[in-house]
Amino acid sequence: MQRCREKASFHDTKENTRIVALMGLNSKLGQPESLFCVIKRWIYFSGCPNGEFLLLLCCEAWQNFYLLANAIGLVFMNKLVPTFHILSKLGMFFSLLILMPTIVSYVYDDDAFPVFWHTAAISELLFFLIWLLCRKRQHELRPRDGFSLVVMLWLGFACIAALPFYYYFSEISFTDAFFEAMSGLTTTGATVISDLDDLPPSINFWRHMLNWLGGMGIIVLAVAILPMLGVGGTQLFKAEIAGVHKDKTSPRISQTAKQLWQFYLACTLWIAIALHWAGMNWFDAMCHAMSSFALGGFSTHDSNIAFFNSPAIEWVIIVATLLGGINFANHFAALRQKSLRHYWQDEEVRTMILLLSGSIVVVALYLAYKDFYSLADAFRFVAFNFVSIGLASGFSNADFATWPLIASLWMFFLANILANTGSMGGGVKLVRILALCKILKREMTLLQHPNAVHVVKVNGHKLSDHVAMAIAAFVFVYFCTVTLFTFALMISGLDLVSALTAVIACITNAGPGLGAVGPSHDYTVLSTAQKWICAVVMLLGRLEIFTVLMLFTPAYWRK
Repeated sequence: MQRCREKASFHDTKENTRIVALMGLNSKLGQPESLFCVIKRWIYFSGCPNGEFLLLLCCEAWQNFYLLANAIGLVFMNKLVPTFHILSKLGMFFSLLILMPTIVSYVYDDDAFPVFWHTAAISELLFFLIWLLCRKRQHELRPRDGFSLVVMLWLGFACIAALPFYYYFSEISFTDAFFEAMSGLTTTGATVISDLDDLPPSINFWRHMLNWLGGMGIIVLAVAILPMLGVGGTQLFKAEIAGVHKDKTSPRISQTAKQLWQFYLACTLWIAIALHWAGMNWFDAMCHAMSSFALGGFSTHDSNIAFFNSPAIEWVIIVATLLGGINFANHFAALRQKSLRHYWQDEEVRTMILLLSGSIVVVALYLAYKDFYSLADAFRFVAFNFVSIGLASGFSNADFATWPLIASLWMFFLANILANTGSMGGGVKLVRILALCKILKREMTLLQHPNAVHVVKVNGHKLSDHVAMAIAAFVFVYFCTVTLFTFALMISGLDLVSALTAVIACITNAGPGLGAVGPSHDYTVLSTAQKWICAVVMLLGRLEIFTVLMLFTPAYWRK
């Protein structure tokens, strides 16, 4: 009996020693020892034979949880809080912009005035409180902070922009309101709102204003953030856009942004005047000027541009779309030289014009041959829709879903590649396609002549191997994204043509697709899950995929 007591006492002493050691480890972590005392007593009274091992597991789990919580807290404090500080300032500015449709509502005396006024007040207060909480964590943005800032900016602004739609339309869900806001801000132009002709003027104005703000936003983003972040293909833009290259318009990003805003506003006003001269009333002219130059595609009428049935209006919008789809650096260069010759000298613009003109001629002749239209109407409808969809604007003056499938699909293929880098268009961008074609040509030359020296140049600028690999990676990820989300929409119930063209229309920010989402329909036919999928694709397309994907890499969140 005495031996058993000594053995038990020895075992208890040994156990206590190990527990004390474990508790000492825990005390170094700054945790209360009482928790482990409770665990120890529970193990002792329960007679658990593996109590020591169980206690060790508890200590390990507690330690890992504590370290993980600390790591998450440090990441949030070091990365997200300073970003929230900048976001709060931009949010307060965005909230003030909501006063614009509030004024329109007051002038037209429609019933949406309380909606806009309350949204502006609530969002202003919200962002002010965020600023108060984060004001002590202010520091200069690092290049990597731009990823989280841009994504949060688009998501946060889309949520705020959705509130007027959500509160005004009692029949739509927040999913529909968010979809409409994201479509507006990303200049996609896909809509889930019906009876546009009967909407209050302030609601229609807000939709088009979102198009306009989103178009200018992506230009400033491309100038100030994306080239600095080194996203594949934007290195080419560094040598072409103002503020990045010393030989261009301005040596400072702030001066460049100011020049862009001035040019953007001036062009919008001139387009509005031209549309009014062509036959629109002033309200329609202003709304369509904002959405056409921004390549947004929103309209004040359900039948879109077909409502006006005016070739003069269509030609004004064609010119506005072409201006919005060309690299803004070329506009500055042409204004500086006071000559249009610079446009033709630019390889990207020249290729765009040739590819677009050739497609219009071939498809117009094909539709005339198939007796869809007369020759004159064929050129009219094909020219307008190919320019609009090909440059990712989204207007339509005819139901191109009734055309032969080969003609419509070729138009959507152009939407992926035709817009210029540094423009408000979406898709891969033509300069990347030009670079890939020249890289392919170089590789074929090297296969025949391994010792040959072949330098790839785009617009006279040498293309480094690093940039070439970044461009190839982006194009690969882009088409993988199209394929993946097409399958996702097909799994959710859409047919192949509707799913494929909906994804292309959203990732290129073009707007209408074919089938269930064709120009004679809207996106109200989609389910809730399908709308969220399309909203994600819009964001990926507007931010050029890598900006969003970067946030899901562990390396980004490491210290």
